[in-house]
Amino acid sequence: MPINSKIILEKKQFSIVIDRLCYELIEKHGLFENTAIIGLQPRGIYLARRVLKRLNEITYNNSITYGELDISFYRDDFRRGNEQIVPSEMKINFTVENKKVVLIDDVLYTGRSIRSALDALVDFGRPDKVELMVLIDRRYSRHLPIQPDYTGITVDTRSNDKVKVEWKENNKADAAMIISD
Repeated sequence: MPINSKIILEKKQFSIVIDRLCYELIEKHGLFENTAIIGLQPRGIYLARRVLKRLNEITYNNSITYGELDISFYRDDFRRGNEQIVPSEMKINFTVENKKVVLIDDVLYTGRSIRSALDALVDFGRPDKVELMVLIDRRYSRHLPIQPDYTGITVDTRSNDKVKVEWKENNKADAAMIISD
């Protein structure tokens, strides 16, 4: 763990927060007959996969429509800088036409990634409704008027702070932290 960091979520809290988010989804979407869950590449997919797994366990429904969306080429900073962008694998084999879509990402900061996701999503049809779920909402840092419908936790950070989420799927312990400069 970096020296100037503060843990804001640990393993046990991760499970509690994910359970709460799942029950909120179930309350609003029932058995998910016309709802698709879409994780945003690269980091939102870890939360989305866990949410899907837990929803399957709670509802006994293994047919929830699920996909993973790569927004690399839709970002407004796509051609800035010299860094080569390597796209992730797009895993959406369905149309979102007239479906309710729940976009899932790990951290909501400026809102630009979500704007990019909305642009990318329309390539798969016109959804009936789009909702946003995030594990961590950095409340006072938006560049765009985007707000989550489902929030794990809300944190207030300074602009030079970083919020980092580590996942056991990446051979690390489940943890979220604020790293200060």
